[in-house]
This record gives sequence, C-alpha cells and structure tokens, in this order.
Amino acid sequence: MSHPVSSAPPSGARLARLTLAALGVVYGDIGTSPLYAFKEAFVGSHAIALTEAHVLATLSMLFWAVMAIVSLKYVWIVLAYDNEGEGGVLALTALAHRLAGRRRAWPGAVIVGGIFAAALFYGDAIITPAISVLSAMEGLSVAEPAMAHWELPLTVAILMALFAIQRHGTGHVGRFFGPVTVVWFLSLGGLGAASIAANPDVLRALDPRLALDFAVHHHGQAFLLLSAVFLALTGGEALYADMGHFGARPVRVAWYGLVLPALMLNYFGQGALVLRDTAALENPFYLLAPEALQLPLVALAAAATVIASQATISGAYSMTLQAAQLGYLPRVRILHTSDTERGQIYIPSVNWLMLAAVVALVLEFRSSSALAAAYGIAVSGTMIITTLLTLFVVSRLGRRGGPLLLAGLILFLALECLFFSSNLTKIAEGGWLPMVLGALIFLALTTWKQGTSLMADERRRIDIPMADFLSGPGPDVPRIAGTAVYLTSDPAIVPSALFHNLKHFKVMHERTVFLHVQILDQPRAQADERLRVLALADGVWRVDLRLGFREEPDIPAALVGDALGADLVLDPMTTTYFVARSTVVDGPGKLDPWRCALFGWMLRQAESPATYFRLPPNQVVELGTQVML
Repeated sequence: MSHPVSSAPPSGARLARLTLAALGVVYGDIGTSPLYAFKEAFVGSHAIALTEAHVLATLSMLFWAVMAIVSLKYVWIVLAYDNEGEGGVLALTALAHRLAGRRRAWPGAVIVGGIFAAALFYGDAIITPAISVLSAMEGLSVAEPAMAHWELPLTVAILMALFAIQRHGTGHVGRFFGPVTVVWFLSLGGLGAASIAANPDVLRALDPRLALDFAVHHHGQAFLLLSAVFLALTGGEALYADMGHFGARPVRVAWYGLVLPALMLNYFGQGALVLRDTAALENPFYLLAPEALQLPLVALAAAATVIASQATISGAYSMTLQAAQLGYLPRVRILHTSDTERGQIYIPSVNWLMLAAVVALVLEFRSSSALAAAYGIAVSGTMIITTLLTLFVVSRLGRRGGPLLLAGLILFLALECLFFSSNLTKIAEGGWLPMVLGALIFLALTTWKQGTSLMADERRRIDIPMADFLSGPGPDVPRIAGTAVYLTSDPAIVPSALFHNLKHFKVMHERTVFLHVQILDQPRAQADERLRVLALADGVWRVDLRLGFREEPDIPAALVGDALGADLVLDPMTTTYFVARSTVVDGPGKLDPWRCALFGWMLRQAESPATYFRLPPNQVVELGTQVML
C-alpha cells in the first residue's frame, strides 16, 4: 500500500489547494446532515419528548458518536489502510482479498461482504440526492410560507437539472464546489455559535456522562434515538471513498480544521435554540438564521445539497466502473467529460436510472423526515462491512500497535451494530427500501459474476486448448497479409473467433496476436508489469495487458508504437481486431432458470467489447457465439 502522491505528503500551498478541493467533494454529504439530523430525534417516527434533559442527552450522544465513528475510526484509522492510494469499499475489498490469499473460505467471505457493501452504496447514492435537496427546499415554508407548495416541484426540477448536466462534466462547476462549501461550513458555524452564545448552558452536553446516564436509565428510548443520531454520521463513508482524489492528509486537515467545528457548533446551536423556543422545532436549522437571512440560507443550502448529491452521483459512476473492471457488472458505455482528468466520467445508463429512482423517492416520501427512515440502514450496513474488512486487513498486516487497533475497531463495530439495529426498527416506515435495493443489486452483481464464470468454463470445455493448436497443424495453414489481434479472456484456449476463421476460411494472418487483458486488484498497474509479450510460434504472439481497476481500457493506446518490441509493431492500416460476442441459450441448468434469464438480459445490455476497449470501428470484426448454461 502507498499513498496517492509519489513523494512527501502535501504541505503549504499545495496542501491548501487539496484541502479546499476535498471540502467540495468529500464533505458535501456529511455537511448537509444538520438540515435534518437533529430535528429527526424529536419529530421522527421514534421521537422523544422535547425536554432539556433529552436535548442535552441527544447532543451528547451525537457529539461522541461523531468523535468515535468519524474522527477516530474513519479519519485516523481507516484512511491509513488504502489500496495503493485508493479508498472505498471495493478498493478495500480488493486489498483484503489479496491479503486473504488461498486460506479456505476467507477470500469468498471477503468478496461477498465487499459486494454487499457496494450494493448498499448504490442505495445510499439514490437516497442522498433525494433527502438532501428535499430538506433544503423545506426551508421555503420557513422563509416564505406562501411558497410551501413549491417545495416538491422545485426539488424535482433541481434534481432533473442536476442529472441533465452530468453529460457535460463537472470540471467547470467543480472549481466552485470548494469555495461554496467553505461558505456553507462558515455559515453553519456562525449561526450555531450565535445561538450557543445566547444559551451557553447547552455546552454541558459535551460531558459524555449525560449520554451514558440517558442510556442506562432510559435504554429503550436511547436505543430508538440512535437511529436519529446516526443521521449525523451519514457521509462518513465518503471520507474514505474519495480519499484517492486528494490523499489522507488534506481530508484530515479539512475535517479537524473546519468541518468538525462547524458541524458541532451548528448542532449545539440548534439544541440551544429549541431550549429557548420549543416552537423552533418546526425547522431548527433555518430558524437559527435571522428572518432576513432565511431565504439566502435556502439558496445556499440548495447549492450545498447539489454539491453533496454530485459527490454521490460521481461515486456511483466510479463504483460502476470499478465493479465492471472487477467482473461484477457488464461492460457499460463510459464517456469522458474532461480532456485532462481521466477520473471525470459519465455513464448514461447509470445516470438516467438514478434520476428515475431519485424522483420516484421524492414523489413517494414527500418529506425529508419520511426519507430519513430509509437513509440510515444503507449507510450503517456499509459502515459495518468497512469495519469488518479493516479488521481483517489490520490482522493480516500485523503492524505495530495492531492489538490496540483491533480492540478499537471491535468497539466501533459494536457501536455500529447498535446503530444498525436501531435503524432496523424503521423497516415499516421506509427502512425496507435500501434493504430491497441492496438485495436486488447484490443479486445482479453476483449473477453476473457467476454467469461469466460458467460461460468461461463452458468455453474451455468446447474450445481448443492453445497447446494443442500450437503443436498441431494450426499455425501451418496458409497465411494472408496483415495482422490479426484476437481478444481472449483465457490465454489457455484458442479464441472462438480464430476457431471460426480456421473452420470456414482455412487461413491465418501473417501475424497473429492473442491479446489477454487482465484487470488487477490494485488501482493502477506498474509500468514494468503493464505489458508482457511472448512469441508462441512463427508469426504468433501472446500479449498480456495488465490494467488496474481504476484504469479505463484503451487497447490501441497501450499497443501504440514500439510498446510491443521491435519485432511486433502494429500498423493501423493492416491490423484487424477480432472479438467474439456471446449469447446465452437454454442448457443443462447450471444456473437457475430465472438467474439464467437475468444473466442473459444483462449480457444483452453489455457494451460491445470493441467500444469498451476503444478499438477503431473500421478495424474490428465481431463474430457471434452461443453458449449453453
């Protein structure tokens, strides 16, 4: 493992730039939680009575939960366990799988856990834009009561505009994310500090004994309250998922330097406000502001929630790319939205599916409080799996201080299990939604993986072994001018495209290249391991191209010039790429019929190999094959 920068950690002006950028991307989600988190404890489906003791206990639980889960677990521990600079549950899964080696059931358990966490992430990515923008628009009923009926239409309009501009990329808008988020956090802190100054007694909630006393004497209420407190932690996973863009140090500086103080000041300010005026519970966030500033605050909140939504939308694109690279999703159409930043991508199919799901959520739930019941389960489930994977990685690496880290992670795991259990009490109010979404997405991911594995097994059964082809008369058939590049998923067998060429035309090209693209379980391949060229026979070569799971395949760019050596140079004018496109037909029942039908449907939605690998359209020949499953 290494950090995403090649030399020393950033400092000075570079650290400041990265920290500002991290504020705009990493902290949008957790930064908009004050819009609804505190209020949910007293108006949600498991609301507790609004008393001074309950307000102080809620703030105490919230403060120490944020300190434990975000400040300690994520910012200090989990950020230290990157996969060559990359974070996120799939990157952590790949690292844990590599460390698991061949130890019986461990690799399978690691993969299942990581894939289920990825499935839950998609649920989070759908709910976040809905609850964030909706909670921001609910400020209209506070600032301008006559405009209350515009909350839902404006929410839908903002979401549709947000998803519509994705195809243009976020490069131009992204430069404003950091400054806007800075203004947002400064506003959070300023409004909270002014309210605390009017009622400083609220700071007594910093004493953890208030939370412990409430848990001991009112354990039933405390357990239910955890589901509301947990809303202040949503977005914590983004600290790890997006660290690859900036590195751990800017993320930590932003958290301790601005985000944490601003969030805590605002939460405590809301608590001080409702202690002074119980009527403020209608919307304590917006009522912190003077009446003249409430409408501008709605506009600022709308901008902040758009930024928070953008982070999860971009995360869904990246997660889809990584899942496809690791073999859990079919190839999808990926568009680059920047000439200089490869990480800025747009996936049309994911974009429009997410828009439909987000708008449906808004129209169905109609309020942030109703959506809050669905929010916690997806995030708490992902956090639990992240902790388990980190526990596994820490135990395997055996670093100094490992036992202490393991003890801390076990404590965090117990706390997160309590949060998850508390959120489960909201199943009937909407908590079922992320569970169903997660289960369906998990089913799709695992069906694709199993189907492609069975398809590869079937091909190996019916195709010709490469060793038999090379030792037999195959290479001795008549040759025609030019170079043929056959894409193969298994270098041990003859590609079906070549098999059909020999069967029907009984010729080979003057130069034949078997190209195998391998996706590594690390973000990027090292330069010295990217290409391997092996001469198999006269005029026949095998080329292995290795790519990291964060890299996007571009075969012509990888094989350009003399990258393959002086003996094998691909002339674009005389090179033809042969690819196979498979269809599934009824077979011996290796997959359940319904899963076979699902796999066949996913196979039909997959992007063409030629497009996925960015092959020149005028140099590609596609041959269809049928596989029985």
